[in-house]
Parts: sequence; structure tokens; C-alpha cells
Amino acid sequence: MKIICLEEHTLDKALVMASMPAALAQAPFLSDWGKTITDGNLPDRSRPQIEKNDLINVKGADIGRGRLGDMDEAGITMQVLSVGGFPHLASAADVVDLNRAANDRLASAVNAHPDRFAAFATLPWAQPDSAEKELERAVKELGFKGALLNGRPSTHFLDHPDYDGLLARFNALGVPLYLHPGLPVRSVQQAYYSGFSDEVTARLSMFAWGWHHEAGIHLLRLILSGAFDKYPNLQVISGHWGEMLPFWLQRLDDSLPQAATGLRHTITQTFREQVYVTPSGMLTLPHFQFIYALLGAERILFSVDYPYQTLDGVKAFIQSLPVPEEAKEAIAFRNAERLLGLTS
Repeated sequence: MKIICLEEHTLDKALVMASMPAALAQAPFLSDWGKTITDGNLPDRSRPQIEKNDLINVKGADIGRGRLGDMDEAGITMQVLSVGGFPHLASAADVVDLNRAANDRLASAVNAHPDRFAAFATLPWAQPDSAEKELERAVKELGFKGALLNGRPSTHFLDHPDYDGLLARFNALGVPLYLHPGLPVRSVQQAYYSGFSDEVTARLSMFAWGWHHEAGIHLLRLILSGAFDKYPNLQVISGHWGEMLPFWLQRLDDSLPQAATGLRHTITQTFREQVYVTPSGMLTLPHFQFIYALLGAERILFSVDYPYQTLDGVKAFIQSLPVPEEAKEAIAFRNAERLLGLTS
């Protein structure tokens, strides 16, 4: 069975160097995780685990032979590449050129292996007008399949009026927006996640909880803003089984009825019609069963979150799912082919 993975990252050296000063200023805890324990050595190799710290940068920088070898070993047909880290935090003077150059490098990798790679664009999100232009270029000239955003695009979320034109561009181009987690607001991080050891605080602030909660809030704000009513062709992809939001949809509908929100549809209906979810390597059956019952196979895509996660057990997970074969195929590759116009 073919497998297409949609949240698979590269680490662009120029963007990493340009964005890290701002990232560390906003989140000084970034350098604290991995100091006291080593990831990647857990005994359960039946499912993806957090990759060893010293391998993440090496694997992330490789968009050639090494990555393809890992994909072959795991049985992965295609990765939709995206720039990881915090590329939108590069300085305003350089961010447009840096993102453009990073997209050109991604395009080169895709062109070298068009049967193995596709790509989501990285954009200068803090400059919405420039982001619109780069999205248009990436889709129409480079053949990219959408764009991925690593957290808040600026001091605001995407529901801010500054981003209305950019959302309209996604709607017009008919390509999806991948809302990836990013750093929590500094005041929120300090109030909610600090007070533990450096190791625990860093992990809790980021991939254990903090940035998933941040991504769920981002998507919820976008729904409540009426963006999906205004742009009926807008499709959003949400990783980590929907960043907590699917598990709270009924409560949200009960607490925020249409009489209060003024939306055309309930929050749940909007989610079911304009949001896709991926597991991002959280390959556990209870999560899948809940999402499958809520959304059906047609709204589930597949992802592993490489290189931050290992590729252990990927193919076995899909093959063992307690659903019909056609549903497995939809999740593994057919939905991605349809949504992104892929030939894998």
C-alpha cells in the first residue's frame, strides 16, 4: 500500500540561523530540553518515538539520499516537505528573501525526486502582502501544494483582519493551509508551564502540551471569526489528531451555539467540512478510533512528523487498523492525492 505523509519537515540552514535569535528571545527554554534525558531510546519500537536529539538536525537538513533511505525502510512512498522550526521569526529585513530562497531549495528537491517529494511553502507570514505574493508564486510557478505555518504568524493569529487577503488567496488558489504548532505566548508559557525542572518546563511548554494547545486555539479562533463562512473553499490541515480540538467539539457547540456566534454552521459542522486531521506520528489506536468515528476516513490524512519522530511501526499501524481496506487506502494515500492533486 502506498503511504503519503504530510507533516514531514526540513530544516533550512539559512532560515534557522536567521530565526533562532528571535526564537530564543521569545522562548529561552528552547535549549533546555534533552539536557538530562536522551530521546529515541524508549523500549517500545512498535510506534514512532521522539527522535534522538543529536539526529534531528542531521536528518532535517537531508532532503536527499539519507531521507529517501529512511522512507524506503519504513515503506513510505512520498513526503510532502515543509520547513520546520520558526522560519517566520527571521528579521523583517530578510524574511521575504529567505523564505523565497528556502522555497526554491525545496522545489529543487521535489524536481529531483518528483515521485517521492512534494512541498508546502514557507511564507513571510509577518508581512501578509508579501506572504500572498510568495504563496501565489510557490503554487503557480513551483508547483507547491499549499503552505504550512509554524505557530502564530505575528503577534496576532490568522483571524486578525490583516490576514483576510491571505486567506482569500488560499481560497482562490484552492490549496490547503497547514496550521502547525508553534511557540506559546510568552506570558501564557510562564503562567501555565513554568515552575518545574528546566527539562520538564521545556517539554511541557512545547511538544508535550503547550504548542498543541496553542495550535488548537489558533484553529478555533479561525472558525469563530467566520473565516470558513467567508471562504467556503478554504481547507485547513491540523496535525496531532486535530490539536485537541476534535475531543471538545460537542462541548463547544453546546457552549457556543450559532445564536451566539452568528456562524452559518455549528463548529462541529465547519470542522467536518473544512478541516482535515493527521496523526503527526501519534500512532495510537484510541486516538484513531475517536477521530474515525467523528470524521470518517475521508477527513483523515497521514503524517509522522519526521525528523522529530522516528518512523517505527508506520506501515504496520495502517495495515492493522480495524477498518475496511478502502478506508485504509483513503487514509494512507488517496485522500492526500485528491486534496493535493498528487500522483504518487
